[in-house]
Amino acid sequence: MRQYWPRPGFPGSIGRMVESARRESTYEDLLTVPKHLVAELIEGMLVTSPRPASRHARAASRLGGQLDGPFDIGRGGPGGWIILDEPELHLGRNVLVPDLAGWRRARMPEMPDVAAFELPPDWVCEVLSPSTQALDRADKMPIYAAFGVGHVWLVDPLALTLEAYQLEGNRYLLLGTWRGDALVHVEPFEVFGLDLRVLWER
Repeated sequence: MRQYWPRPGFPGSIGRMVESARRESTYEDLLTVPKHLVAELIEGMLVTSPRPASRHARAASRLGGQLDGPFDIGRGGPGGWIILDEPELHLGRNVLVPDLAGWRRARMPEMPDVAAFELPPDWVCEVLSPSTQALDRADKMPIYAAFGVGHVWLVDPLALTLEAYQLEGNRYLLLGTWRGDALVHVEPFEVFGLDLRVLWER
């Protein structure tokens, strides 16, 4: 069954829940956040999250490791991508920090020497945790859609699942959900067999 984000009737983003009279947070506010927290600006609201726990960090590292060789370096695969861990994305007034993001070299031939990226990526991956999954789904995914991010993956290291979404118009189509030790071919990296088992190994 096809599922879309944002879903019809979904409550909407954090920004719309903030009273209009409240002062919007700025990038300067973000810079004051202690380094042990991940800070983001979402529709004018400063949101902080704890640094990832070990299972979260392990899944993100292992996923990046599987994709880096064939797609970024071009070893054993087609290349053609720049893939980064936790890049800072400036999307309009939003500042987002996905766990992983990738740009096709057709759009970004070389990685610029910058602290933050204004060019929206072609793919992002958010590794879910109990404290951030509602934020990732309800608030960050609509922003990714608005800025034309073609693919979003959601990895859940507790449920041992991967969800993959593709942008259709201004909303995301769920391509599929895989779990456990599946070997999967998932867009936009479908030419490569991704071994989910290694994401959960301790």
